[in-house]
Amino acid sequence: MINQRSGLKTSHLPNKLLCYNYPMALPFSESVTKNGFVFISGQIHLTSDGKLLEGNIEEQTHQVMKNVQGILEKEGLGFENVVKVTIFVIDMANYAKVNEVYASYFSGTFPAREFICVKELPLGAKIEISIIAAK
Repeated sequence: MINQRSGLKTSHLPNKLLCYNYPMALPFSESVTKNGFVFISGQIHLTSDGKLLEGNIEEQTHQVMKNVQGILEKEGLGFENVVKVTIFVIDMANYAKVNEVYASYFSGTFPAREFICVKELPLGAKIEISIIAAK
């Protein structure tokens, strides 16, 4: 869908987000395509039923990466197209564990990245990842 005001291609479903069917209208797009890049909004560890995945940080990171993968695939892309990643966590002690899971989704050159510790994340999530991919 093309936003008439901004001219940007937005990929979202009204009242539902693609990867985890979160049943709430939110004031942002799941992804936006502009000038050959796909900008994916921050993804948290929501499951297909719209609830935060409980469990350890490794399981939560896998869930976030699966959510990201679903959006990339919808755009006809894969992790090999990712050029920039921002990871937000609420506990820097999870750095090594998150890195191990994160690295398993990439082969070859890793994208540019930040790893940022914040006080809290939406809905009480422990990790959030946003992505920029090249078409």
